[in-house]
Amino acid sequence: MNKKEIGNRYEKIVEKHIEKRGYEILESNYRNFIGEIDIIAKYNEAIVFIEVKSRKTKQYGLPREAVTKRKIDKIRKCSLLYLRDNNIYDSPLRFDVVEVYINEKKINHIKNAF
Repeated sequence: MNKKEIGNRYEKIVEKHIEKRGYEILESNYRNFIGEIDIIAKYNEAIVFIEVKSRKTKQYGLPREAVTKRKIDKIRKCSLLYLRDNNIYDSPLRFDVVEVYINEKKINHIKNAF
C-alpha cells in the first residue's frame, strides 16, 4: 500500500467513527485548485472540516503536529470555496483534526483544532 492508499483507509475508518457519533458526511477528499479537505461533515448546524492524520508510533511526533500553519491556511482557503460553491453562507463552521494511532488502535478527535 502506498501513502495515499493508507491515508484513504484511515479516512474511511474516521468517517465510520464520526458517523456513529452523529455526524453526517457531506464530502470525502474534497478537492479544488487550492487543495484538499479530507472530510467535510455536518454536526448539528455546523459544517465541520476535518483533517485526518495517522501515525504508527509517536516516535516522530504526534499526528496533530503534522498540521502546519501552511496546511491550516490551505484548508481554510479551500473551505471558503466549498462554502461558496455550495451556497452555504449562514452555518457555523468548525475545523477539527482527527488523529489515528495505528498501533494503539486509537482515535483522538480534536474539535476546534484551529
